[in-house]
Amino acid sequence: MTLLDTHIGFVEALRSAGLSVSLAEGLDAISALEKVRWDDRETVRAAYAATLVKRQPQRVTFDAVFDIYYPRLVGDGVRAGDTTDEEAEGDSAPAGGPRDTGADLERFREALADALAAGDQQALQDLAAEAVGRFGAMPGRGPGLSSWSAYTSLQRVSPSELLDRLVQGLLAEGLDGERAQRTAGRRIGDFTRLVEGDARRRIAEEKGPRHVADVTVRPTIDRLDFTAARRSDLEEMRREIYPLARRLAARLTKEQHARRRGPLDVRRTVRASIATGGVPLTTHHRPRRPHRTDLVVLCDVSGSVANFAQFTLMLVFALREAFGGVRAFTFVDDVVEVTDAFRPGADVVEVMDSLAASISHAALFGRTSYGRALTRFAEAHPDAIGPRSSLLVLGDARSNYSDLALPVLADLAGRARHAWWLNPEHPRHWGTGDSAADRYGEVVPMVECRNLAQLGEFVHEIV
Repeated sequence: MTLLDTHIGFVEALRSAGLSVSLAEGLDAISALEKVRWDDRETVRAAYAATLVKRQPQRVTFDAVFDIYYPRLVGDGVRAGDTTDEEAEGDSAPAGGPRDTGADLERFREALADALAAGDQQALQDLAAEAVGRFGAMPGRGPGLSSWSAYTSLQRVSPSELLDRLVQGLLAEGLDGERAQRTAGRRIGDFTRLVEGDARRRIAEEKGPRHVADVTVRPTIDRLDFTAARRSDLEEMRREIYPLARRLAARLTKEQHARRRGPLDVRRTVRASIATGGVPLTTHHRPRRPHRTDLVVLCDVSGSVANFAQFTLMLVFALREAFGGVRAFTFVDDVVEVTDAFRPGADVVEVMDSLAASISHAALFGRTSYGRALTRFAEAHPDAIGPRSSLLVLGDARSNYSDLALPVLADLAGRARHAWWLNPEHPRHWGTGDSAADRYGEVVPMVECRNLAQLGEFVHEIV
C-alpha cells in the first residue's frame, strides 16, 4: 500500500466513523504533512488533527483511527531481537509461536509493576506490545478468526492484581488515600487501553486497517447509539446537547433569512415595470407570514429508552424559541406533565433529576403500556392537542403485548397539524417480539432516531 493509499484510506475511515472530512481538508492535510518531519509520529498526528478534527469530542475517534493506519510499530518492532540470556537458553517454543511460560510471566509482571509505579509511559507502551506478542498470540485459529487477543493478554498479565501494590507505593510517596487510588486506577486503565490498541494494530496487519476500523472504532459521540451509550458517554452527550442546539439555531436563522422573501407580488411587479417600458427589471414579493407550531411531546421514560427521551426533550427545549409553545409529558403506563422542569436557564443536572423523579410517578402498574398511556393522556389532557399543534411521540413501541389503543392514537394524530413517532431502535427490530412499531407506524409516520446526529436533523426538519 502506497503512502497516498494509506492517506485516502485513513480519510475514508474517519468519514465512516462520523467525522466530516471534505476533499479540501484532505488536501490541506497533505500540504501540512509536507512541512513536517515524517520520522516524528506525534508531529504527524498533530498535523493531521489540526487539519481534519473540528471539535474536541471527535479527537478520541480520530486517535483510534490514526493508531490503526499509522501504527507505532510493525510486527514486534526492533525489540523483537532483544531477548534475555534466560530466554535465549530456555525458550523452547516453536518459532513464531507463543512464549508464555511461568518465568516469562513473573519477569513481565515485575517489569510492569516498576513501570506503573514510575508512570513511565514509554516503558508501558513497550510492555503493552510485549504483552500482546508474548501472551496474546493465538496461532492456528480457524479462517476468519484473529491471531491476536487483548482479552487473553490481560487475563494472563492481570494488571488489576497490581493495584494494591501500586497504591502502597504511591502512599509511601506521600499521596493521600483517595489520590493514590485514583492515580493507580488511571495508570492501570491506560495500560489496558495500550494493550487493546496494540492488539488492534496487529489484527490490522493481518486483515487490513479498514476492516479493524469498521469493527472496533467507536463512532463519534454524535453518532453513538443512545441505547449503547455508557455512563461516561451519556455525560459527554449532555455536554454536546447545547452546542448542538446552538448550531441548529444558527443554521435555522441562516435558512430563514434566505427564505424571507414570500411569493411573487404580480401586481406590484407589473406596476413597477411601467417605469421601464413594461420590462420587469425589479421583482416584488409578498412578505412571508411567520408560522410557529405548538409542539406536544409524549415521552416513554421506561428504562430501555429513558436516555433517548431525555436527550430529545433537552434538545427540543433548548430550541423552544423556534416553536410557538412546547408541552412535554412522560409516561410508562400513566402520564405526567413535565413542562415546568424545562424552564429557561434551568440547570441540566436539576432537569435530569426532575425527570428521573417523574419516572416513578409515570408508572401506575410498573410495566410499559402504550395503550393505557395514550388513553390516559387523551382523557386527562383533552385540550393539549389542537389544529395548530404538532404531536411528537418518543419511544420504542414495545408495549408488553398490552392493548395498543390504535383508535386513540389515530384520533390524537387526526386532531394535530402534524404527528411523528421517533423510535430509537434500528428498523430491523421493528415489529419483532413485543414491538408494535409496525402497527403504530401505520397510524403516524415512524422515524428512526438512534443518535444525536439523527435527532438534530429531525428537529431541524420539523422546525
